[in-house]
Amino acid sequence: MENTEKLKNSKEIVAYLVEKFPACFIAEGEAKPLKIGIFQDLAARLADDERVSKTMLRSALRQYTSSWRYLHGLKAGQARVDLDGNPGEVLTEEHIEHAKQALKESKERVFASRRTNTKEKEDKPKQPRRPAPRKADAARSDKPKAAPKAAPVTEAPLVKVDAATLKVDQGVRVVLGKNPVPATIKEVTKDDVQVQLQTGMMLRVKFEHLVL
Repeated sequence: MENTEKLKNSKEIVAYLVEKFPACFIAEGEAKPLKIGIFQDLAARLADDERVSKTMLRSALRQYTSSWRYLHGLKAGQARVDLDGNPGEVLTEEHIEHAKQALKESKERVFASRRTNTKEKEDKPKQPRRPAPRKADAARSDKPKAAPKAAPVTEAPLVKVDAATLKVDQGVRVVLGKNPVPATIKEVTKDDVQVQLQTGMMLRVKFEHLVL
């Protein structure tokens, strides 16, 4: 029996669109520019699909086209595609500039929020140190004190990446344990990035784990 349970959120609907229209929607990497008016095409194709409501479909499409990977894909020379992957009109310079501006503003909002959260953590008052316990008697105070331990040698600080400048295929290092390992960026989203290690392993990591 066919599954008719309604899809609950935009993420599930986007995954469903990737499955239904793989020549148009993709799950990873830079997304293809979509045909103008594609919502009407989707509404018509899915009119008898009880799993998707028009309201949720519109919301999911808005989320998909405002994602960083979609905005990254709007470049000069790229043609918009329909649900079957057929190329249509080529992107105009106006649409490309609009996408660049939208991507820049989105990244600035995210990074400003992260800087604010980091500052709030740094501004929290530190807990007062507990006083050292008093010695039981004077005799103990006469005992020779142990030589102070040498301060650990600290390595030069790693340079954090500027998340706003990250690009697909850029080389970075990922902090895994004590030693950063070389990797290549494969996808950049609002919350994290997908990287490929030299071993071929794919990982999804937060921006704070990337260094140069």
